[in-house]
Amino acid sequence: MKKNWVMWLFALLLLCPGLGMAQDGKFVLLASTIGPIDAGIVGALEEGFENETGIRVRHVGAGTGAALKMAEGGQFDLVLAHAKALEETFVQGGFGMQRIPLMYNDFVIVGPAADSAGIKGMKTAAQALKTIAAKGVTFITRGDQSGTHVAEMDLWKGAGVKPAGAWYIVYEKGSTGNIPTLLYTDERQAYTVIDRATYLALGDKIKLPILVENDEAMLNFMSLIPVNPIKFPRVNAEAAMRFVAWATDPGKGQLIIRDFGKDKYGAPMFFPNSDAWRKKTGK
Repeated sequence: MKKNWVMWLFALLLLCPGLGMAQDGKFVLLASTIGPIDAGIVGALEEGFENETGIRVRHVGAGTGAALKMAEGGQFDLVLAHAKALEETFVQGGFGMQRIPLMYNDFVIVGPAADSAGIKGMKTAAQALKTIAAKGVTFITRGDQSGTHVAEMDLWKGAGVKPAGAWYIVYEKGSTGNIPTLLYTDERQAYTVIDRATYLALGDKIKLPILVENDEAMLNFMSLIPVNPIKFPRVNAEAAMRFVAWATDPGKGQLIIRDFGKDKYGAPMFFPNSDAWRKKTGK
């Protein structure tokens, strides 16, 4: 039933072509989680879409919770987020039309090379986080209800741990994003949960190695959510849906996602995940 929302919106736009076009039809405003902006994939998608269609997509970055809150005011046409529970609340509240799968990467646990917690090579985040908590080694959290923070809290919940105490430190500038948080964690020689794209983007600017990775529980799924033009008639729904269609197209935006970062890092930073991509590739 949820997938019918997209078809319903396309039909509505055909029947009512003026709906959602009070803004400039050549401009889309995106409220985006910060991580993929810092990694560069948001800019790459915006550039590719504008080159093909002439429609500009411009973003404002914030943690997922803040990005969704901004979009609740009806000033944005589209949201890029990575926290399923928060996204579902946004849609159920009538602010968004539907969660549309776009891409994913994964989270990793990083920490000092000396690894006083002894978590290196552990197979699961749950085992590693239990050990960190039991030993009380310094752990940095964004603590800002961003997608990264929500994912981190889900991992603690999966470990059966409620993190608290002098060892669990909320970075006071966590809302500025994953890059500042990881740089601060490196400065403190502490542990944290961070997305792989941020880690790769910082490269030799940090000394913290990846200690735990490749746990399915640490997959990081990202969605596009068109803002509801029925609730907010000024939303540029037609152009936003054109961007969604382009970004999820296996021969267009999904190829950019597939190849992004390969030349620089020798491996992709993100993986395509649209319904059309998975149907075409069987992945």
